[in-house]
Amino acid sequence: MSLKTVFLSALRSITMPAVPLQTSRIHTSACWRKAEDRKEMLASLPAKDEGTVGEKTVDIDTLINRKAKFFPDASTATTLFNGTPFNELPICNIRVSPNNTIISVTDHKGVLRLIRSCGIEGFKNTRKGTNIAAQATAVTISGKAIELGWKTVRVKVRGLGPGRMSAIKGLQMGGLNIVSITDNTHVSFNPPRPRKQRSL
Repeated sequence: MSLKTVFLSALRSITMPAVPLQTSRIHTSACWRKAEDRKEMLASLPAKDEGTVGEKTVDIDTLINRKAKFFPDASTATTLFNGTPFNELPICNIRVSPNNTIISVTDHKGVLRLIRSCGIEGFKNTRKGTNIAAQATAVTISGKAIELGWKTVRVKVRGLGPGRMSAIKGLQMGGLNIVSITDNTHVSFNPPRPRKQRSL
């Protein structure tokens, strides 16, 4: 064996590993099929529900033309609604908080007649603060108000929370005729001093 042969065999053993190198092949067909499957899945889904006709849309021109009817004037207190003057209609008070919704019905003098809350309806813990709980409570109390003979009411809403709009919708679903909606949310212009900043 010559020196040249020994040198070449030593060089091969250094540069070429005993295990052959593995090469990975790139396939794009799996990604392409994944995108195609997603398109087929989206096409097979049912159409998105747009809600009841007219629920999400408002014709602004008609609102501008009827603007005078939306705000009270001097004759509002004596205006008749189903034979009852506005100032003698029962009042439905909706007290909304992030954790609960309390709905009470009083007569025009402010004497409490009915009261329901999401907790009384059977919703417990964090479920009391949901809009579904507020709507269910409103449907129940509107049925009880109709049993007392009240069909037309005024609504006063106080507070901020998820049950604001759904409580009003529940009153309508229960069969009450809502004449006016008043937002009576308390706004403090001189709030208490906030807590001091945390020192870390």
